[in-house]
Amino acid sequence: MLAHPLRLRLLGLLRMDGPATATRLAAKLHTNTGATSYHLRQLADVGLVVEEPDLGTGRQRWWRAAHDVSRFGATDFDDDPDARAAVAWIEANWVRWMAEQTERWLKAAPDLPRPWREAASIGDMVLRLDPARLRSLNEELRQVVLRYRDESTADGADERDVFVFLSAFPRVEE
Repeated sequence: MLAHPLRLRLLGLLRMDGPATATRLAAKLHTNTGATSYHLRQLADVGLVVEEPDLGTGRQRWWRAAHDVSRFGATDFDDDPDARAAVAWIEANWVRWMAEQTERWLKAAPDLPRPWREAASIGDMVLRLDPARLRSLNEELRQVVLRYRDESTADGADERDVFVFLSAFPRVEE
């Protein structure tokens, strides 16, 4: 279902920017409203987006992401080669998107306020773990990120959307 570039981008925008109409999403994504509407309905059919009836007026339909996160386990589709191929495409597309966001940051950072440049971080570490500890590490990091997401500051001053990319996986020898 998500192994379509436009669907993946629509869902991402609805998660990051909140509810929107097909027309607004089409303008942001430089596509046409018909294609956007079609793919929003496809996402709705599988429960990934839902209509926001309180926002709509007349023929205008507003959509929002049904969930903050879509998660699936690495082995959920071991018995379905087509689903495995779709997951592989989604993951590769996600990695490309992460790289694009990182490149945007690196290009824009010199012109941003110093506190933001000092707070940002790009780095890596290599740990020696077994599968159980890797699973534990990933879950603990996920819980920390969710806690920060759910906490709000008193006034929201100087807040921005912040991308958090967590990738932890075993090294594969070349």
